[in-house]
Amino acid sequence: MSSDSTVREGSLAQSTGLTGGVDIDITGMTCTACARRVEKSLNRIDGATAWVNFATERARVTGLDDPEAALSAVKKAGYGAQIHTPGDDAWSQRAAEVRLGSLRRRLILAAVLTVPLMDATIALALVEAWRFPGWEWVCVLAALPIVTWAAWPFHRSAWKNLLNRTTNMDTLVSLGVIAAFGWAVVTAAFGFSGPDAWLGFGLVPEGADALYLDVAAGVTTFQLAGRYFETRSRRKAGDLLAALSDLAPKIARVRGEGGDFVDTPIESVRPGDVVLVRPGETVPVDGMIVDGTAELDTSSLTGEPVPVPVSAGDRAVGGSFATNGQITIDSEAVGADTQLAQIATMAEKAQSQKALVESLVDRITAIFVPVVLVLALATLLVWLLPLGHTPSRAIGVGISVLIIACPCALGLATPTALMVGIGRGARLGILVKGHTALEASGSIDTVLLDKTGTVTTGSLQVAQSWLPKTHCGELFERVAALEMRSEHPVARGILDFVRSHTEAGEQSAGTATEISEVEVLPGVGIEGVVGGKPMAVISASAAAERIDLGLEIDSWVRVQAEAQRTVVIVIDDGVPVGALALSDDIRPDATASVEQLRTLGLHTVLLTGDASSPAGVIAERIGTDNVIAEVLPNDKAAVVTSLQEAGHRVAMVGDGINDASALAAADLGIAVVTGSDIAMKSADIIIVRGDLGAIAESIMLSRKTLGTIRGNLAWAFGYNVLAIPIAMFGLLNPLISAAAMAMSSVFVVYNSLRLQRVKLRA
Repeated sequence: MSSDSTVREGSLAQSTGLTGGVDIDITGMTCTACARRVEKSLNRIDGATAWVNFATERARVTGLDDPEAALSAVKKAGYGAQIHTPGDDAWSQRAAEVRLGSLRRRLILAAVLTVPLMDATIALALVEAWRFPGWEWVCVLAALPIVTWAAWPFHRSAWKNLLNRTTNMDTLVSLGVIAAFGWAVVTAAFGFSGPDAWLGFGLVPEGADALYLDVAAGVTTFQLAGRYFETRSRRKAGDLLAALSDLAPKIARVRGEGGDFVDTPIESVRPGDVVLVRPGETVPVDGMIVDGTAELDTSSLTGEPVPVPVSAGDRAVGGSFATNGQITIDSEAVGADTQLAQIATMAEKAQSQKALVESLVDRITAIFVPVVLVLALATLLVWLLPLGHTPSRAIGVGISVLIIACPCALGLATPTALMVGIGRGARLGILVKGHTALEASGSIDTVLLDKTGTVTTGSLQVAQSWLPKTHCGELFERVAALEMRSEHPVARGILDFVRSHTEAGEQSAGTATEISEVEVLPGVGIEGVVGGKPMAVISASAAAERIDLGLEIDSWVRVQAEAQRTVVIVIDDGVPVGALALSDDIRPDATASVEQLRTLGLHTVLLTGDASSPAGVIAERIGTDNVIAEVLPNDKAAVVTSLQEAGHRVAMVGDGINDASALAAADLGIAVVTGSDIAMKSADIIIVRGDLGAIAESIMLSRKTLGTIRGNLAWAFGYNVLAIPIAMFGLLNPLISAAAMAMSSVFVVYNSLRLQRVKLRA
């Protein structure tokens, strides 16, 4: 498999900070206030730091000595909890199914009883001739199952909050239902009525009697319906990541001691096992192909639509699909160590973090509910005393304020959009390490593109060489011994060149290759003591500063430089004994990818250590707006800083160790997965696909996600700001308020789900 779509074993987990901390699945949370209370409980544990995500119903806690302490804290706050096992969502899925089933049963009962109850209550209240002795109590008894058992989730949550001296959105709903039902009982017991008593759909005519049972039952039914559909929608958003984990098969064919392949549960497969994958099957492990040929479809993992041909010596990634051919794989990573599992875990971790705007919303909702309670009480008193309305009318207006003000949509506006956006990116080979990366992407105006390994293939090959005609095998052995200590693309290209020549018959004479005092010189090369003599393989410019290269080598170097090749000089015991010219091809999709970035209105800059002339040629070929050449690795971060000081918001795209500081310094760091562990650890977004077009797509996804969040927040804030005064003036009855509040929450969730289908091509 192409190295662009794979990653070295373990590197993704190490570079993305997945180690440390514990994840906890939580049940029973009904709103962001619940999540905030759980978070506070967890943060009270000595040394612990917790983040709770209401949308994923999961907490991440670091700094724990005993995970059981976290479970106890969550349960003490009144919620169910269990330690989350990576890749195993069985417990949380069962809990979600139980909750959905409970909501479904309560909703069905409430709806079945509410419709005839509302009809009967309104009809009997309006038409005196239809009434019979005790009709009020018959209606009260019919409403009792609705306002008790069906509405129990709201009452239970409100009671928990009362015990913890806090309030949440369920507090408003519970109070509204209890107030409406309580007033209906008082009315039935004492015969209260009045000319302006208020039914759910308007004022009662003169002389009619009204019960508030229609409000109590209707509010309960509407709220249950909203909660049920909201929960289903949130589960659908979370299924984006669950689908990633489900890509991995549960069974693998492992070769036994007798040579036969036996179906084995994936949990029992170990590194070193040889696994058989037949046509039409999914690869269960990461590893090296030892036999066979096939085409692997990695679209579910990386978003690349074209199957990749593979054969012995190539790597296969778990979760990819064998469209044809049969291969056997030497397992290197299984289970939670596979790239697929690490992608899902990283995306899940990103979802558990709070965005800045979400933290602001949390602070607003923390004070919003108490304020609403005060407003509802004030509205009740104003309508009852100064305005002189009947208790029925005043209570109705107060209940309307309670119900319409529930900020459920406000609490869901940010986490659901972020959850769907991050999940969509993971399915497209774009791994977002945190919400801050999405927020930063929306404000980027400049993109710095590192040349080697990013714009170019990063696979340098020796195109020309200047070498002595004798003792070449001995020189190759010494050069190889030194370059094996480096991970630089130049070193890999030289090693490939050396191996190809030694395999062609130029074998070493057996010179000792003991090596010591090795020093990697960033942007220059490598040097050390090989076989007791100093040796260096360094750039031509650095070599020219140290020693006299001679006319022959100097002339050869100039010719290679004009051909835009990277030239290194081999210096053995202070003498230039050879020179190699390496070339690095531009990625086929580089030009189109740069054009996509420019279409998005971004200023593109090629960043390279090459000389200005060849760098300018490459920049012109791929179409960047500018080029910054002759930049040493240690100076890349300074380039980022200088652009930021000039007022730009900078994204840095790189892959190597020498890009790490620049990736960290940039407003947005984007690393390609074929790069070094350090580069990926410094980045905010990791591109798994071997396609530079994913850079533009990641920024497009961020912009779309942020746009969705802004739309959600505008709706949620606007809804509450406009609706509360309308309710206080008596222009909204409680039933319409309940329906509007429920629909507002569902709207926000479904608006977020549109990100699954959004177009990400510039």
